[in-house]
Amino acid sequence: MGGTSGIEQARKTAEALAHSPGFGNEHSSEAVPGALPHGRNSPQRAPLGLYAEQLSGSAFTEPRAHNRRSWLYRIRPSAAHPPFVRTDNGAVRTAPFTESVPDPNRLRWDPLPEPAPGTDFLAGLWTLGGNGDVTQRTGMAVHLYHANTAMTDRVFSDSDGELLIVPERGGLLLRTELGLLRADPGHIALIPRGVRFRVELLDDSARGYVCENYGQPFTLPDLGPIGANGLANARDFLAPVAAYEDEDRPVQVINKFCGNLWSATYDHSPLDVVAWHGNHTPYAYDLHRFNVIGSISYDHPDPSIFTVLTSPSDTPGLAGVDFVVFAPRWLVGEDTFRPPYFHRNVMSEYMGLIEGAYDAKTAGKGGFVPGGGSLHNMMSAHGPDRETFDRASAAELKPQKIDDGLAFMFETRWPVTATGQAATADHLQRGYDDVWQGLERNFRP
Repeated sequence: MGGTSGIEQARKTAEALAHSPGFGNEHSSEAVPGALPHGRNSPQRAPLGLYAEQLSGSAFTEPRAHNRRSWLYRIRPSAAHPPFVRTDNGAVRTAPFTESVPDPNRLRWDPLPEPAPGTDFLAGLWTLGGNGDVTQRTGMAVHLYHANTAMTDRVFSDSDGELLIVPERGGLLLRTELGLLRADPGHIALIPRGVRFRVELLDDSARGYVCENYGQPFTLPDLGPIGANGLANARDFLAPVAAYEDEDRPVQVINKFCGNLWSATYDHSPLDVVAWHGNHTPYAYDLHRFNVIGSISYDHPDPSIFTVLTSPSDTPGLAGVDFVVFAPRWLVGEDTFRPPYFHRNVMSEYMGLIEGAYDAKTAGKGGFVPGGGSLHNMMSAHGPDRETFDRASAAELKPQKIDDGLAFMFETRWPVTATGQAATADHLQRGYDDVWQGLERNFRP
């Protein structure tokens, strides 16, 4: 499906979507009454002549609270396919990243250039960098995407990790094995490891960010002293309801496996799940629903209070990767420098901008703009640029509403190594260090 008629049809479909709310729930859904068996997962004969298949996102014996699996009831089993063969990786790269060395310098990029005509979501994936080792299921990767056409007659799945999609321009309609989701700018979509999906466009073009998480699946962070409520509320995450394709036509299935893309041509659509139940499921979430927690007295809290999702590691409190959003909020701290403070962090930070401006960075050409991003690796010194520092230091401290921007951060425990294509890209800002020039000596003993 492509062109104006395809976009119009995708919009009509997206506007009519139903959902099942709740993060981590045991969801269940059937597109045809009677398709979902009751009392057992794998009956001798599955209803309606369907095949029962379990999709496991965790080891069978992981603790119940961490176990991820869904039972799918489909027209054909996933095992019915020809061999996969290697195909071109395009601009997709995977850990371990060895094309270049980890760079302690602060780096910033402009948005990706416009894609060539006929570029779909998969063809438009471009890897900026990452860390870890995909074969050991550790680490993460930062990708960007740009697209101007729908994925037609092809489907993608990622065996290496789950995909957190952050649209910045143009809405997406995600057709997954478990149903359909819509993701507009200001929303996110999470595609679990191994779930097949196709991306259609709701606008003439689309652009955004992707965090590929090789490690433990994203979950909601513990709230500690915050209590039972706040940050991202579980009920605001929307899982799809069952919707299936019953089509006998050639479909190219692309599987990302241990860093390489593999292709097989099926004689049917693999998006043929008529019913399902479980908790290994895609989600969509509106970032504007994030319940911001902040100081109502003084000082600027650490950015961990803005964590939407976290991928735990073997060290409590040390995430493989956190997804953090800087959502609209009030600033009321007294005698306080209100923008983010100068700091050096043991974690590494990739920051992107979805809309508007970020309160610690100058916007406009050559600055921090929507679709662009910055990388501050561990212990690199960063913080507000000179213009922001001067303005905030002299500002009258009245209650201030920050509602003209939406920024986010992928924060990770290991340094992020930029890919060769990112380290030499034309849209890399060569003069990024200059934003901190002119921070003059003000010390007066």
